[in-house]
Amino acid sequence: MKGIKNLLFYITVIGGLSAFIYLMIIKGETFQMGRLSVNMSSSESSSWSHFLASLSHNFTYPFAILLLQIIAIILVARAFGFVCKKIGQPSVIGEIVAGIVLGPSVVGAYFPEFSSFLFPASSLGNLSVMSQVGLILFMFVVGMELDLKVLRNKAHEAVVISHASIVFPFALGVLLAYFIYQQSAPDHVSFISYALFIGISMSITAFPVLARIVQERGLTKTKLGSVVITCAAADDITAWCILAAVIAVVKAGSLLSAGYTILLAIGYVFLMLKVVRPFLRRMGDIYSNKEALSKPIVGVFFVTLLVSAWCTEVIGIHALFGAFMAGVIMPANVNFRNIFIDKVEDVALVLLLPLFFVFTGLRTQIGLLNEAGLWQMCGIVILVAVVGKFVGSAVAARFVGQNWHSSLTIGALMNTRGLMELVALNIGYDLGVLSPQMFAMLVLMALITTFMTGPALDLINKFFKNEEDETSVALSMKDKYNILISFGSPATGRLLVRLAHSMIRKSKESATITALHLSPGNELNNFNVGEYERESFAPIKEEANSLSQPVISLFKPSQSIDDEIVEMANEGDFDLLLIGIGQSVFEGTFLGKILGFTTRVINPERLYDTLTGREKLFTVGVFDERTKQILKATKIPTGILIDKNLGGIKNVIVPVFSLSDSFLLIYIQKLIHNGQVKITLLDVMGVIKHDVEFKESIRAIQQVAPEHIVWTHSDKMKMESLVQQDLMIISLNSWKKSIETRSVWLSETPSVLIIKPA
Repeated sequence: MKGIKNLLFYITVIGGLSAFIYLMIIKGETFQMGRLSVNMSSSESSSWSHFLASLSHNFTYPFAILLLQIIAIILVARAFGFVCKKIGQPSVIGEIVAGIVLGPSVVGAYFPEFSSFLFPASSLGNLSVMSQVGLILFMFVVGMELDLKVLRNKAHEAVVISHASIVFPFALGVLLAYFIYQQSAPDHVSFISYALFIGISMSITAFPVLARIVQERGLTKTKLGSVVITCAAADDITAWCILAAVIAVVKAGSLLSAGYTILLAIGYVFLMLKVVRPFLRRMGDIYSNKEALSKPIVGVFFVTLLVSAWCTEVIGIHALFGAFMAGVIMPANVNFRNIFIDKVEDVALVLLLPLFFVFTGLRTQIGLLNEAGLWQMCGIVILVAVVGKFVGSAVAARFVGQNWHSSLTIGALMNTRGLMELVALNIGYDLGVLSPQMFAMLVLMALITTFMTGPALDLINKFFKNEEDETSVALSMKDKYNILISFGSPATGRLLVRLAHSMIRKSKESATITALHLSPGNELNNFNVGEYERESFAPIKEEANSLSQPVISLFKPSQSIDDEIVEMANEGDFDLLLIGIGQSVFEGTFLGKILGFTTRVINPERLYDTLTGREKLFTVGVFDERTKQILKATKIPTGILIDKNLGGIKNVIVPVFSLSDSFLLIYIQKLIHNGQVKITLLDVMGVIKHDVEFKESIRAIQQVAPEHIVWTHSDKMKMESLVQQDLMIISLNSWKKSIETRSVWLSETPSVLIIKPA
């Protein structure tokens, strides 16, 4: 009755009011008679052309153009970033290249009509404003990622290395400016302005990119990693203070005139450190969790950021310095900074920062370097930049007591320029200090010096291997049965530890378990890396403690998780790799059907259950692309766990399809010996029954553990008994065959461990 009542109300109200609205419109149209200057019949006949004109206008509307630009920029930047990750380079290189490709150097040169449509000159102002907002947010995050406690604790040798890595390239930059000033400087620019800007462009290190590389190389917790992060942090602060002074000099025209600006800047810094910072620290202590950090409180911190950026812009040392300073004085509370970085970083890095790369690319005209002399000058600029930063840092590090391996590593890392260099170059370009040709040369320098960091580190590690550490690791795993488990979710990691433990429980002295968790490098910063590691390994450690099973934990940021897992498995002294099955984001979607993504399900097939006389609908697991890649590339036995609420491992069923499945007897023996597991061999194709050698191998196991292994033919296996099993172990080839033949028992499988032999 209630449903009928609601339906009647809906029809009465919605229908009645709709009829009333229609009547008013019809009546109201009589008012327009005589008021329209266009003949109605003419208007109706040209309605299609009016629609097309309106659609064309909508396409070229400034806001529509801006949205289209943002879409194109993000897609292209992500694509180039993905390619760079695959070749072992930071994604920032791909984003810089994407900007250059979308600019006049590539798209503008070869597809001028498309370029003028996507990036008309009238739209560049809007793009510039959006990119500046992204830069302000990014510099705010950079300031927050600086850990000033680390600077205080390790400042002595780090400051020496850092300042040497600034002064040496700065001096070489000024020397370079002396020789190229007349050929390359704009007419209205004084030598002091030009020389200072060339000097600072040689001196900058990209702290965010360097920090990501240190994380991805697994150096975060090493002494070398701590030193280089501290050097980069000190370098960042020093370089940005120098840049602020250089901007003041350039705008004022002389050192004397810039004195007033610098005094105002010093007053601003004093106010931020002594007045604003204590107030924010108190707020950070009170509001240090996500529940307490409400929108009004977040608003206070954002207002602080904007006011700080506005002050430095008005003073004359650029808004970006104010954003950086606002980040530095944010509360040092780790929880607070982690929460706030998470709030800001995604919008800044994913949405807005790529706009800056493309805006830089639109300014970079590599085609202007159209003479041999200009390319020669470009080569000299790159050489001076590399020698100044790399050699200056390495020599200073060696002087303060670092060995040659560490010194050269520090030099290679400090030579990374990346985004921070582009920020400084754009400031110089906006101020008119850098000509278009010099701007293009310095952008190429930033790209090349960032690109060379990874190969340089690989080369240094090749010639300076830490043989002592490698020997100790090799000895600790020699002559042992070593299992590597690689997990994504902590819950899967817990299950894999339980599974590995069941294989080595009585052999702890002669076996090891290593748990590996790789996290996407772009998700981590200095403040959340510890939290990520703790959260990832908490269930694993809890499970290991409950089983009294030692587990070696390895946590590492990675740009290519598949390749890292394969490399660890193949190059480490491991005997078995265990992983959990993955899922595709397209699974179960319309797009997934089009693209053929069937990550964990095959198209459901109705099978006739001979035991119950009913049709049954079920799905069975297949592998995602990551799992396929790992299976294809690993050289050691690899097990893939498909979990169906795996608990204790007491009863295990092992289907046998062919003689090649005999390698599974190795794992059967381990489970029986270490876990007292009861094994049921399911002779699917009659292989065991007709092969004498296979039967003898089973009898040998039965003599040692007669109560723990039986074999039966599939005809005698009841479906109900499958449900009573805790785990199924099956070879990869047999799993494929069971799927191809749509084996009836697949609908009742427990958790499944699929093993690929070496």
